[in-house]
Amino acid sequence: MLHPDALPPLRHHRLWRPKRVLVTRGARAFPRALAMAERAAALGAEVVELPNDRLTGLASGESPAADYRLAKNTMAIVVASAAKRRLQPIPPSADWRFDLAEGCPAHCQYCYLAGSLAGPPITRVYANVEEIFDGLAAYVGQGTVTSASAERSGEGTTFEASCYADPLGVEHLTGSLSEAVSFFGRWDAPVQLRFTTKFADVSPLLGLEHRGRTRVRMSVNAAHLIRFEGGTSPLPERLRALGQLARAGYRVGLTVAPIQPVDDWRTGYAALFADAARELAGAPDLDLTAELITHRFTPKSKGVLQGWYPASKLEMDEEKRSRKLTKFGSVKHVYPAATMKEMRAELTGLLGRHLPQAKVLYWT
Repeated sequence: MLHPDALPPLRHHRLWRPKRVLVTRGARAFPRALAMAERAAALGAEVVELPNDRLTGLASGESPAADYRLAKNTMAIVVASAAKRRLQPIPPSADWRFDLAEGCPAHCQYCYLAGSLAGPPITRVYANVEEIFDGLAAYVGQGTVTSASAERSGEGTTFEASCYADPLGVEHLTGSLSEAVSFFGRWDAPVQLRFTTKFADVSPLLGLEHRGRTRVRMSVNAAHLIRFEGGTSPLPERLRALGQLARAGYRVGLTVAPIQPVDDWRTGYAALFADAARELAGAPDLDLTAELITHRFTPKSKGVLQGWYPASKLEMDEEKRSRKLTKFGSVKHVYPAATMKEMRAELTGLLGRHLPQAKVLYWT
């Protein structure tokens, strides 16, 4: 088995290059917005200064497919309102959710944002990150996940930054994630920043004074399922990046999602965990977690995703699923109980074999 340092170098990381950047009037009051727009312009984006705070020109009027392409190539620099800055609980991941952005430039055919965010799938990034950070202190010591758990109390009050976005996927344009890591590193309190990503360019994070207060989880899946994740970093690069972060002293994790029992899945997940173990070999004081999330969909998300990806081979057959009601009374389709039990036993067993140091936080 090769030590990670002996592995071949990664190819140049794939960076998102939006074709159009919309800057609202309110955002232009923040110097950060200008810096974001300049970075995007340097990558070839057209920068449009809007006369007010209303986002316009989000639809091409040609076809749903054209509207989708236009939205996915658009970044909007906006201001997070006071309502947006009020934190919401986000179990089972963390005590609280806060956002540096909303939306994602990737093209995942099972994207859960399809059922969560309304309107065209543009990526909004926030210019007023200092105001967002200023509001976090009021939530320390509160929450129902790590703050209230004896088992996870060592994590402190946890703040999730990737519920509605992949902040690393736009970091080369925003710089906001590096600011968040540094902010938590300076914060003298029992707190932890958490985010998960499908992107591998972690170079902006490696030299930061994080002081162990950030956990970076890499979103991974069996290799044959990565084909559903267009516009993201290849799986080997993600795992290599996770090893780099671990050796830089970060707490790290695997977000295995969405787990699907298709195409020789046992072999695929065994290979995933074996590869992860290879990349993490030699990391000092490794602090590793695993979050295991099975595939599910709602009638709304299925309709949106099939509109976005009409040729997708992703299985979303209600006849093969169990119907479950959420706490809000809405319907979601999950795998039958027997399938869930089988997958859980297999994946936790594989983790124990290949990554015995990994702490499984939850299965859902």
